[in-house]
Amino acid sequence: MVETTRPRKAFAPWDRRELPGLFDVEETARRVGHYKWVETKLFEALGGWVATVPEMDVKLKLGTHCYHHAWHADLMHKRLPELREMKPERLTVPPNEELVAFIEAMTEPEAAELTIEKLVGVYRVLIPHKIAAYTYHRNNTSTITDAPTIRSLDLMLRDEFDDWRDGEMMIQSLITTPDEVRRAAEHQARLEELMVAAGGIAGPGSIGDPHESGESDSGR
Repeated sequence: MVETTRPRKAFAPWDRRELPGLFDVEETARRVGHYKWVETKLFEALGGWVATVPEMDVKLKLGTHCYHHAWHADLMHKRLPELREMKPERLTVPPNEELVAFIEAMTEPEAAELTIEKLVGVYRVLIPHKIAAYTYHRNNTSTITDAPTIRSLDLMLRDEFDDWRDGEMMIQSLITTPDEVRRAAEHQARLEELMVAAGGIAGPGSIGDPHESGESDSGR
């Protein structure tokens, strides 16, 4: 006789998802607000550089990428009212002053001859950190209760990987001398230090707690 009193599980036997994710509503809203802030700042930076970089091929790519980040900011903006009953503007903030300092340093190169520095800050530092944070969020949030955010992050990550590739190709095409190699490396190191101080684009814990692995100092 078939047992009929046992309640059926939420998901089919071949689907082993868990309902809760790593983030509650407040944490998701906090992170999404930081993502929107970063995307907006990057949109503004690239938009400003389009008018000043002398290399036409770089100018065209920055114009395309600029609107990718504007769209990403809009995607995150639309998620905020659904996550918290408050004005999105209250959540569209940087995680800390250290990330503000990073953005200021990244956008500092203004002279026409500093295209390498502009591109290094965006494509060798900021975008890789964005990809890491978005992937961590996408992989650790609930596939049930936070599915809209996952979809938005998936769409954003496609652009980020494409833009990262374009940016690296532009950088490699511009770096042709030992001095230019040194300029790129020194600028990248400076910005990486600032990003480490910020803890990532969503602050400390952007890609998880480094102590969660359970490894102790004595076990290394």
